[in-house]
Amino acid sequence: MRTPEGLTSRPLVMSDARAVYEVMAAQEQEDLGSVEIEEADIVGDWGRPSFDVSAQTVGVFDSVDGNDTLVGYAEVTSADRGDAAVHPAYRGRGIGTELAHWMQAKARERGAPVIGMPVPVGSPGDRLLESLGYEVRWHSWVLQLPEGVSIVERPLPDGYEVREADPSEYTAVHDVVEDAFLEWSDRDRESYEDFESVVVRRPGFEPWHLRVVVDDSGEVVGVACLSVFEPEDDRDREAFVSRLAVRRDQRNRGLAQALLVDAYGRARDHGVMTGGLSTDSRTGALGLYEKVGMRVIMDWVNRAKTL
Repeated sequence: MRTPEGLTSRPLVMSDARAVYEVMAAQEQEDLGSVEIEEADIVGDWGRPSFDVSAQTVGVFDSVDGNDTLVGYAEVTSADRGDAAVHPAYRGRGIGTELAHWMQAKARERGAPVIGMPVPVGSPGDRLLESLGYEVRWHSWVLQLPEGVSIVERPLPDGYEVREADPSEYTAVHDVVEDAFLEWSDRDRESYEDFESVVVRRPGFEPWHLRVVVDDSGEVVGVACLSVFEPEDDRDREAFVSRLAVRRDQRNRGLAQALLVDAYGRARDHGVMTGGLSTDSRTGALGLYEKVGMRVIMDWVNRAKTL
């Protein structure tokens, strides 16, 4: 990719994950007033067997005190989605525009008809992508269950149980999640190996993070996947439900609500008092989460450009 004068670029490698986290954290702190990303998120994503780090990423570097320092990065994460960040101190130099052009070229190279990425509403990234012809595909929201607020419990149907998933059930967990998500998400089915990388092998994973509802035959019919956000500043830890799914034929029985009650309850047993999750306009689930006491704290859009 072309870089502004004095800067260089190269493909990234796994050992660059920390530097990418630092750039993304600086951008989020500037745009959101808080850091929502963890290095573990990047390590988990880049560890997917389907992801080739050096083939699907690029970094922009400045020489600071004789050392190359990452100041911007981009990746094409999957067929039609990417991500990018520019350190706030380097904004206004055209780095974001060149990263967007690199993402478009990389997506074309991979045969994708469109490329998009999530950005906070009204942020510099949102305004830049709009100026480059990116249109809104969908809205998404981050919600929080504040400390001290509990979701009202709903009794499970007779014979059903909510509990920690057994490792022998992990493939069933993956199947329930993918079957549910592919009802509204236009993408290829995620492999179990990729799921394992971003959930089970994500740094910090503990077995209690995977919660399931099983029916009277012992079959997994609902899933909640937790990750515990460990901020590097003095903010409180947060239990984030990254995936929540109930099998189609088991819905409208209160299973999703029971999973949320269980997940956040177990988190509080482990000293994590705040809960969170995200949803988007494709799922139609925002009202459900607000109804059980969660509140929207961030508003994002996914902007995309036809190639």
